[in-house]
Amino acid sequence: MNPKRLLRRDRRRTVPTQFSWVDHRLVRHQRLRDCEPPAWALYLFLVTVADAEGLSYYSDASLSRHLHLDAVTLAKARHQLVAADVVAYQSPLYQILGLDAPSVASSPRSGELRSAGDILRAVLGSGGGAA
Repeated sequence: MNPKRLLRRDRRRTVPTQFSWVDHRLVRHQRLRDCEPPAWALYLFLVTVADAEGLSYYSDASLSRHLHLDAVTLAKARHQLVAADVVAYQSPLYQILGLDAPSVASSPRSGELRSAGDILRAVLGSGGGAA
């Protein structure tokens, strides 16, 4: 097994002030507003099994079995959590992200890690126009 490592050091999970691993800001700030119930279930499962830094390794097969989700629904749920910027994922590692202000270190739509150079090239190469 590969050693665990934080995917997003800038978003290391900490215990929120209300002393609960399931952060109230998920609801108050509507962080999962666009997520369907399977994404909520996946998030709760990952929060439950993650270590103190929010990291866990669970295969798709194991997650599907535990959550009673088919592969397509699981992939869609994972994508929704990455898009909501509450989970980082690099197969086979999940990281529950802290809900503090997001960093520009990753694309919230893809969950892919990007270097500062890549981000600057994307911004400067775009000519400043709207997408």
